[in-house]
Amino acid sequence: MSIREVAQRAGVSTATVSRTINGSEDVSPRTAAKVHKAIKELDFYPNTHARTLVSGRSRMLGLIISDITNPFFPDLVKSFEDQAVQRGLEVIIGNTDYDAKRMAGCIRRMVERKVDGVAIMTSEADPDLVAELTRRNIPTVFLDTGKTGPRSANIVIDYAQGIQEALQHLFLLNHRRIGFITGPLNLESARTRHAAFLSGIEAPGASDRELIQIGDHRIEGGAIAMRNLLRLPVPPTAVIASNDLSAIGALGTIHDAGLKVPEDISLIGFDDISFARLTQPALTTVQLSRTQLAIAAFAALEKLIRKDGSQPIDYTIPTHLVMRGSTRSL
Repeated sequence: MSIREVAQRAGVSTATVSRTINGSEDVSPRTAAKVHKAIKELDFYPNTHARTLVSGRSRMLGLIISDITNPFFPDLVKSFEDQAVQRGLEVIIGNTDYDAKRMAGCIRRMVERKVDGVAIMTSEADPDLVAELTRRNIPTVFLDTGKTGPRSANIVIDYAQGIQEALQHLFLLNHRRIGFITGPLNLESARTRHAAFLSGIEAPGASDRELIQIGDHRIEGGAIAMRNLLRLPVPPTAVIASNDLSAIGALGTIHDAGLKVPEDISLIGFDDISFARLTQPALTTVQLSRTQLAIAAFAALEKLIRKDGSQPIDYTIPTHLVMRGSTRSL
């Protein structure tokens, strides 16, 4: 099957077929519809390598995430890919597992595949590795980097808003001895949540630094951190975790210790993954919309690809507390 046969079936030139396949705006919607109808009828599969040579675009995007086992990220991947599919684009996924070497491999793979742009939805990006994308003039969207250039955009998550809402909720429930399970402090996102907690907790003088335990944004890390909090001479009456997986690990530890949530300890997570509403009790958590994040990242990337040399772009994603059954008044 060839482009010539598609052109004959559609009654157009081969050049028109090529322009339609490559998404050219020079083809009228009516003509494009005829071409796509012919492609479907003939079961024609365009040569993607040839399309790249003709158009100068691979019609592929890169998406780099931290941990595919964390339910937060599959939701993000799905929403991002939904945006791409609607526009006839493919997405290459890279999973760093919070590892710098894997991050380097992800970026190298994106460069080798000649992607049209990359969304780096992880905050552990090495500046030297990211510089490789900049040097090759590849449009790039970052998460919480704080700095952007002419071919890049930054998605800023308002972690502080959600943490502040969580603290205010606990204060209103008369909690004053409040623990916090952080994520790995080499991650910008974890440091930002940690700083937001410290800022909110120091104002009323409500907590001691011993009530802050470092986790790893995974269930086991949350479980270990919670065990350390329960070993304190005076354990906390409430705990905020830096993400929902840590909170779920903490919930298991509390149960294993013969205690109950929220009767003995109130518990709040962060992210609002789908599992959060299925725990017993359902987890009070800070909602961070993966759909909103994916749409913003895709829109920023699309704008950078279409407008070479555009000004740096910054987008802010809000966070808000969702109250369920894991918190109660003292």
